[in-house]
Amino acid sequence: MHDDPFEPASGSLLDSEFDLNARAGLSMAFPSGDPPAGLYRHRPFWKKPTMPLMLLCGLLVSGIGGVLAVRPPELVRGAIEHEYYERTLRGQFMSTAELASKFDLPAHSPVPGFTQLIRPCDINGKVAYHLTTFFEKGGMVTLFAFDGKTDLPQGRGWWSNVYWEVKHDTNGKVVVMVAQKEKAISAATRAFDEARRS
Repeated sequence: MHDDPFEPASGSLLDSEFDLNARAGLSMAFPSGDPPAGLYRHRPFWKKPTMPLMLLCGLLVSGIGGVLAVRPPELVRGAIEHEYYERTLRGQFMSTAELASKFDLPAHSPVPGFTQLIRPCDINGKVAYHLTTFFEKGGMVTLFAFDGKTDLPQGRGWWSNVYWEVKHDTNGKVVVMVAQKEKAISAATRAFDEARRS
């Protein structure tokens, strides 16, 4: 019987000349001490302890990037904020004939819809003519006609719980429409197009 567990039994396959030479060669191949890092078992990246933090950071960055990608231009955001603070204001602070010229409407035609507010105002340092009007089959819509040259591309979207649309009229003036219902913008577009044709 063999007493030493660390010494292989004679005649064992582990004790062959090839094995002894291989062991001797491998012992010289690597420096003594810790084995090379490539021999350690690697943990998959999804099981690393920092994975939840990296996932959270990735979601945060993509969420912020998504919000910044869909936000409207600064002037539209200013118009939305202005409409929010003057949503309940009512009155007529300028003549409808003067307002009609700002919205490219004929001077003799009435302002479309049931007018709630007509006034000049300042949005982000630009003069705008504010018109809030109501349409039976649409709802309340606020229109801003900007005076002078405004570099604002046409577009539409939803931001801060309101729908918005930027249109350029035939003279190149920019009109921003803001409404809580999308169909109110459609109703205003139809009504103003009809008023311009009359």
